[in-house]
Amino acid sequence: MSETQQESRPNLRKTRVGVVVSDKMNKTLVVEHIARVPHPQFNKIVKKSKKYYVHDENEEASIGDKVRIVETKPISKKKCWTLAEVLSH
Repeated sequence: MSETQQESRPNLRKTRVGVVVSDKMNKTLVVEHIARVPHPQFNKIVKKSKKYYVHDENEEASIGDKVRIVETKPISKKKCWTLAEVLSH
């Protein structure tokens, strides 16, 4: 790809912001992301939560921290997200 094509492509990696609910594993966090989405039939805003297994190489986040995670290639069977930054402790 040329440089101009590379710059014009949008960032294809998904990002999420969530709260760390577990840090018991080595270099792995469990992050809960809560999304506010409209209900398909009633159009009321409801909260949907999902847990992600996140790779934390330096083990810098702990339980209760608000973090930003980024999608990456699969690291293991369930881990395909990495820690981008710790937003608040």
